[in-house]
Amino acid sequence: MAPLTNLISASSILLGTMITITSSHWMTAWIGLEINTLSIIPLISKPHHPRAIEAATKYFLVQAAASALLLFSGMTNAWYTGQWDITQLSYPPSCLLLTAAIAIKLGLAPFHFWFPEVLQGSSFTTALLLSTVMKLPPTTILLITSHSLNPTLLTFMSITSIALGGWMGLNQTQTRKIMAFSSISHIGWMAIIIIHSPELTLLAFYIYILMTVSIFLTMSTTNTSSLPALMTSWTKTPMLSTTLMLTLLSLAGLPPLTGFLPKWLIIQELIKQELTTTATAISLLSLLSLFFYLRLAYCSTITLPPNPSNKMKQWSTKNPTNTLIPTLTSLSTSLLPLTPMMLTTT
Repeated sequence: MAPLTNLISASSILLGTMITITSSHWMTAWIGLEINTLSIIPLISKPHHPRAIEAATKYFLVQAAASALLLFSGMTNAWYTGQWDITQLSYPPSCLLLTAAIAIKLGLAPFHFWFPEVLQGSSFTTALLLSTVMKLPPTTILLITSHSLNPTLLTFMSITSIALGGWMGLNQTQTRKIMAFSSISHIGWMAIIIIHSPELTLLAFYIYILMTVSIFLTMSTTNTSSLPALMTSWTKTPMLSTTLMLTLLSLAGLPPLTGFLPKWLIIQELIKQELTTTATAISLLSLLSLFFYLRLAYCSTITLPPNPSNKMKQWSTKNPTNTLIPTLTSLSTSLLPLTPMMLTTT
C-alpha cells in the first residue's frame, strides 16, 4: 500500500476516534464510528488475499449492523424523551439496544464470533489496531453511558465472554486467534465492573492496551503466527522470546506482574459490592485463559523441538526490532508496585 494511503487511513482512524470521544450527540458519535470503520477496511484487505477480503467483508457487515443499532437506539430515545445527548439515555428499550450494539462492536459474547476470524485474516499490524485502537471509541461510549446500560444483560455477557474467551482459546494453534480470544476475555473483565466503577474499567483497558501492543509487536518482529513458529523463535531471538514469555504471563494476570493489578482491583470491588459469587465465578473461569497463556509461554521459551520441523527454521528475522518493545515490556511487567498511586488516582 502506498505511503499516502497509509497516512490517509491512519489520519482517518485518529479523526474518527477523536470525534467519537469528544462528542455529546448521538449523530456525531455515530459519524465517528463510521469513519473508524471505513478507514480500517483498506488496511484489513491490503494483502489482497481471499482470507483478507473475507475478513474485511465480515468486519464491515458486523460493524455496520452495530452502528445501525446504536443510531436506532439514540433515535428511539430522542423520539420518546426529546434528548439527543448521550448522557441522557433513559428509555429502557434504547438502553437495551445500546448495550447490544456496544457488545457487538467490542466483541462481547455472544456477539464475539466475528472477531477471531477477522484477526486471523489480518496482518499483525492491522490485528494490533483492531485489538486496541478500534476498541477505544466503543469503550468510551460504554463509559459515558455506564449509568444507562442494562446491568443484567451486561453482567451475563461479561461472564459469558470470560468463559468463552478461555474455553475457545484452548484448542487454537494460531497466535492471532489466541490473542483474539484473550481480548474477548479481557473485555468481559472490563464490562463486568463498569456499572460499579468506571475508573477501574478505564485502568484495566489502559493496562490491556499496554500488554497487547507489546505482545503484538514482539510477534510481528519474530514473525510467529503459529505455535510451531513460536517454538523455533528462541533460536532466532532469545531475548525477545524471554520478554514475550514475561508479557504473556502478565497478560494472564499472574503476580507480581502488571496484569495482576486490574484483576485484583476488579475482584476487590466486586466483593465490596457484595457480589462475591460473581467474583468467585470469574476468578475460576479465568483459569481457562491461564492454560493457553502458559502454553504460549511454554512454547516461546521452555520448549525446543527435539527434531527438525517440517519447515525450514528462520535463523534471522526479516523485521528490525521495534524500539518500543523494551519500554512496553518493562511497563507490562513491572507496574504492580505502583498500585497505591493508581488507587489514589481512581
